[in-house]
Amino acid sequence: MKKVITIILVVVGVIVLAIGGGIMYITSGLESGANLAINSVNVAQLEDGSYTGNYDGGRWSNEVAVTISDHKISQIDVIKPVKFEKAEVTDALISSVIEKQDTTVDTVSGATVTSKAYLKSIENALSQ
Repeated sequence: MKKVITIILVVVGVIVLAIGGGIMYITSGLESGANLAINSVNVAQLEDGSYTGNYDGGRWSNEVAVTISDHKISQIDVIKPVKFEKAEVTDALISSVIEKQDTTVDTVSGATVTSKAYLKSIENALSQ
């Protein structure tokens, strides 16, 4: 009987550790990502070409390539997406940046940290 109780306690302990580790992974960097400052970029001064930028923020780490044509943002490609990416969020954000020609756009509701992570990568690409 003691062996059965010991096995049950070990299994429960492993499950608790796994759940705790998962929660830590999912929330790690959440606060710093939500408070991430996004700065405006001046694309009019940039030469035509492709610019690569990234943001390193745990599960929100990502890399983008921004194409400038005629001193305007013409395309943004995601090279390395954030973990748990939702294509509709990424597409909406990229469309906003291209439409406004700047990184100071509203974040996508319900995806603030993901939005800011991509915006920071775009900013980093264009401010090198």
